[in-house]
Amino acid sequence: MYLVLAASTGAFCYPGLQDDAVQSSLRPEIPPKFSESEPHEAPLLKSSQHSIIVGDRIVDLAHEVLRDERGDIIPLRPRAWAVLRLLATRAGQLVGKDEIMDEVWSDCEVTEDSLVQAIGDIRRALGDAGRSALKTLPRRGYMLVTNGKPTDSTVVSSDATSRPSSLEDLAAPSSMPHLSIIVLPFANIGGDPAQDYFVDGVTESLTTDLSRIAGSFVIARNTAFTFKGKAVDVRQIGRDLNVRYVLEGSVQRGGNRFRLNAQLTDTETGSHVWAERFDKPAAELLDMQDEIVSHLANTLNAELIAAEARRAERSPRPDAMDLYFQGRAFQNRGVTRALLGQARDFFARSLALDPGNIEAVVAAAQVDVSMGSAFMADDGNAHFDAAETALNSALLHAPNHPRAHMLLGAVQIQTDRTANGIAGLQRSLALDRNLADAHAFIGLGKYQQCQSEEVEGHIREALRLSPRDTRAFLWFMFVGLGKLGIKADREAVDWFRRSLEANRNHALSHFQLAMALALVGDLREARSIAEAGLALDPDFTIRRYRINRKSSNPGYLARRERYFDGLRLAGIPEG
Repeated sequence: MYLVLAASTGAFCYPGLQDDAVQSSLRPEIPPKFSESEPHEAPLLKSSQHSIIVGDRIVDLAHEVLRDERGDIIPLRPRAWAVLRLLATRAGQLVGKDEIMDEVWSDCEVTEDSLVQAIGDIRRALGDAGRSALKTLPRRGYMLVTNGKPTDSTVVSSDATSRPSSLEDLAAPSSMPHLSIIVLPFANIGGDPAQDYFVDGVTESLTTDLSRIAGSFVIARNTAFTFKGKAVDVRQIGRDLNVRYVLEGSVQRGGNRFRLNAQLTDTETGSHVWAERFDKPAAELLDMQDEIVSHLANTLNAELIAAEARRAERSPRPDAMDLYFQGRAFQNRGVTRALLGQARDFFARSLALDPGNIEAVVAAAQVDVSMGSAFMADDGNAHFDAAETALNSALLHAPNHPRAHMLLGAVQIQTDRTANGIAGLQRSLALDRNLADAHAFIGLGKYQQCQSEEVEGHIREALRLSPRDTRAFLWFMFVGLGKLGIKADREAVDWFRRSLEANRNHALSHFQLAMALALVGDLREARSIAEAGLALDPDFTIRRYRINRKSSNPGYLARRERYFDGLRLAGIPEG
């Protein structure tokens, strides 16, 4: 099946989204139902009692909504409602965290952060009179303490039947643009005029670099500088400029060092989303400007995607970009079938709402690049072909899209067109100097060309730009491959171990580490690591690794025979 993406200049197709994936992802999210006859329901609620009172709120179980004292519906996103319903049906009882996660998120992989977010949403919805009724029992779970007065559904207002029972008919999305931000002029603490040039330069460069983030809306430098030297109320700035986030910072010099602080604030809540601090030698102040700005821009990219995904998760009516950010957040968590499947579904839903969403097309292509790169299919080239078709189509509509060029280069590197791929990656860096991932893929290209001694230098450049990148686990793995290429097997073990420590949701890192350990003679740990990798990807075999070669370079092919021996010693199935 081809998903047609219409744009103002034409249409293009993404071949990687299959019928069943699209159809399943387009189904509306329905909160899990908890039957009144199920054993986990507390005796507090009888079959004729459809609602209970919590403070001045009514948990209307019959109509699956929370209401205020007037009977008006209080919006809750579906998962939060599912948590509240479970707690209400077990009112007065402790409900364990694991049980809640299993009941409410049985269809997907999430962290406990999703539960914490849902509990926060519920407390806000219960209001001042009811929020204290939701008790937290540290490290155990939650309990809903009611007024002890179960009520019939007739308690709600008489016109309830005319009110929408679906939250999707209720709440309007925020009018603020997605990922909208203003970079306020950084404060020059101490007032050193020599520092002013640096401070203003950081502000201007960040404004430019953040505008390159997919889906961002950045207030122009001239407007931002009207706030220089003034005390500001970030909430008021959010209202006045219609932006969701404010980035503030300061630079302070002390002796022969300087300190730069930066913090990101949500203008709707006034809460801090992220903060960072740099301590550097003062002599390097101007020389370090580009590195600091790149580091901040790359970190903010990941933090803003995560913040937008959390915000979208709370939205009863997510739009195309809400769904895109949620998919990107899953991509940033690791490379497993489950995570990539979740990401793909979100991108399919995004494209169903907005067929011309270039960002969702490119991100969906990245899912196929990841699956082909990680040997997740016998025919890895099918994934690379799907990604290449989508990326070429995207570039017809957005010829200067940096990430599309970068991912196309990554595909070419892994389909025996390494020189073309490296050229494409260099093009992406010319369009966006902060694409640390492009430097890493160039390193991978050097490995494919049997120039393994050059790999580490490219990865260190990527790490200079983005030291805590969500994809650094892949970069560490590339260095490990480079070390194996020059038979520095002990060093390879160290780099593969760093890869695994950075992100354990990557089966290939397990297999590469197991292989390297076997090659240095540590068979016990090699087999243990291999077993953990097979738990993530049970279908991985030596045969699959063999048939999905990424290059025809004779040196590349020759050294792979040694790798097959290592995988065999580690206990990887032949297939």
